[in-house]
Amino acid sequence: MNPLRRIRAYFRASVSAKLLFLALAPLLVGFPLVTGLVWYWSNTSYQQLLTYKVSSDLVTAHEYFDRVVRGVGGSVEALADGHQLRAVLAEGNHLQIAEEIGRSRRRQKLDFMYVLDAGGDVRYASAAHPVRRSNAGWPVVQAALKGKAGSVVDIYSADALDEIDTSLRERAAINIVPTAQAAPVDRATEGRGMIIHAAAPIFDAQGKVVGVLEGGMLLNGNLGFVDTINSIVYRDGSLPLGSKGTATLFLGDTRIATNVRLFEDERALGTRVSKQVREHVLEGGNIWLDTAFVVNDFYVSGYEPVLDSFGQRVGMLYVGFLEAPFRVAKENTLKLISAIFAAISLIGCAWSLKWAREIMHPIASMNRTMAHIERGDVGARVGDTGSDDELGRLAIEFDRLLDVLAEKRNELQRWANELDCKVTERTQALETANDHLRQAQRQLVTSEKLAAIGELTAGVAHEINNPIAVMQGNLDVMREILGDNAQPVAQEIRLIDEQVHRIRVIVTKLLQFARPGEFAGYVEEVDVNAVLADCLVLVQHHMGKRNIEVIQHLSATQWAGINRHELQQVLINLIVNAVQAMPEGGSLILTTRDWKDGGDRPGVCISVRDSGAGITTEDMARIFDPFFTTKKNEGTGLGLSISHSLIKRYGGNITVNSEPGQGAEFVVWLLAEPEYQRE
Repeated sequence: MNPLRRIRAYFRASVSAKLLFLALAPLLVGFPLVTGLVWYWSNTSYQQLLTYKVSSDLVTAHEYFDRVVRGVGGSVEALADGHQLRAVLAEGNHLQIAEEIGRSRRRQKLDFMYVLDAGGDVRYASAAHPVRRSNAGWPVVQAALKGKAGSVVDIYSADALDEIDTSLRERAAINIVPTAQAAPVDRATEGRGMIIHAAAPIFDAQGKVVGVLEGGMLLNGNLGFVDTINSIVYRDGSLPLGSKGTATLFLGDTRIATNVRLFEDERALGTRVSKQVREHVLEGGNIWLDTAFVVNDFYVSGYEPVLDSFGQRVGMLYVGFLEAPFRVAKENTLKLISAIFAAISLIGCAWSLKWAREIMHPIASMNRTMAHIERGDVGARVGDTGSDDELGRLAIEFDRLLDVLAEKRNELQRWANELDCKVTERTQALETANDHLRQAQRQLVTSEKLAAIGELTAGVAHEINNPIAVMQGNLDVMREILGDNAQPVAQEIRLIDEQVHRIRVIVTKLLQFARPGEFAGYVEEVDVNAVLADCLVLVQHHMGKRNIEVIQHLSATQWAGINRHELQQVLINLIVNAVQAMPEGGSLILTTRDWKDGGDRPGVCISVRDSGAGITTEDMARIFDPFFTTKKNEGTGLGLSISHSLIKRYGGNITVNSEPGQGAEFVVWLLAEPEYQRE
């Protein structure tokens, strides 16, 4: 027995142990349980509060980011609708147009601005020499060409930035800094640029789109942007306990604008997000609201994916605050609560143990008395416990009950002895009656079956044999009268003869099954090995049609008492059935051996085994029933029934063993001295 089972058995059998457990429960069970629950609830509530806090912070940062994006779009749209731009475009002076859009770009603090024609090609740039290319591939430009202004976030490659302005490529380039817990990367620099990309349609006097005003602002290294987010989300005094708030804009998993610090005054530009957050947000498209490792410490963090105009996840927006001050405050509070609970539990246990001793004394006395009684000392009693409470009165009643039980025990023992004798006698009588009843039931069922088949057979023989005799006689007369003229239908007449003969054989089998005594032959001493050899000769034409391998193990030396022709009929039927069960060929195994029945009477055992498909469980129960057959288009279903009846008539038996797919084995059990039986 393992230790846990021994402890459970001890507590189940001892009230004193249970009382002791109740006394110590506040310390052993209550204190850990309450402490664990408080710790669990505190952690859960703590995590929920922090998650709620960072979730609301992320919403605020998201709204500000959207406002900045929409602000750039609004500025570009206002310029596109302005009278000044339309006027200079109408004059067609390239230099004036470049100066106008250059002033507008600087005034709106944008990094580039273009005027596109109605096909999306760049016609004028904020510089004096416009770039020759088409910008119609950007979704925001496509929308503007259809008359709808908008602003989105788009990612420009380093080459695309270089085409706009070499300084943009230099401003966007950020060296990647090796970062703990980040996914492996094989590049040293992030050269792409995250752009707030805006475009607005330019209409002529008739309201037709004649061009597009396109502008953009580079977010790489835009520290003022994240500092503004941080000042909005984490105002002075919004984070207690010395925690610090941070905000970051990511391009992919790389920080391109952040106020997270690597050292005291150095921002963590070029550092990368942890692999876990990258998989959850960038690859999975989910929002992260949980604790995460940020550069060199754990922060309560909120990340959301940033989508470009093509709907691709190209970056992340992050806000978060340092977790350590909150975690330390939580742990100190929980330690204080645990100490208070421990003090209360210890005081309660001291009082509980004092009262438990007074309760355990009477119980221990009664337990000792029960132990003496179990060992056979039926005269043991509790006696005076010195207690006047309920347990003391219980001990007195316990002693009185033991006296009553002693009297009843003696009386019950006497009654039990008398009852055992009567039960034994009645059981024997019922067993004898049941044996007789089962035997009578079997005999009655057998008699009723044979009576029904006999009546049916007599009627069939009478109703069929007479017409068959008439048919046979008329056939003979027809052959005699027609003579040689019957030659054209000789084949048909022969077929009628064969079918008439077949009907006679079927009627004969029915009579043989119903009235076996009338068809019984004389009994002789039969060599079963010789009979089996003759049977193989008679069924050779059946096996010749199939690829059947015959295997013989003929070891019987005992003779069997039976009619030779009837045994031959049984064996031929079994062999033919085995051959028919192997249409594609197989093995036919014939075995003979000596045996003795339960009464030690000698006999012979004959086994016919095939390698066919076997017999199903449903068919096994009906295999010897009259007229039952699995060969739907041939056979009468009487072969096995007649064979079984013939063997049973001489005191033998036929048994069958089979499993589906494993073939079947029929075994004939014969006695050397037959014991004739009639069913």
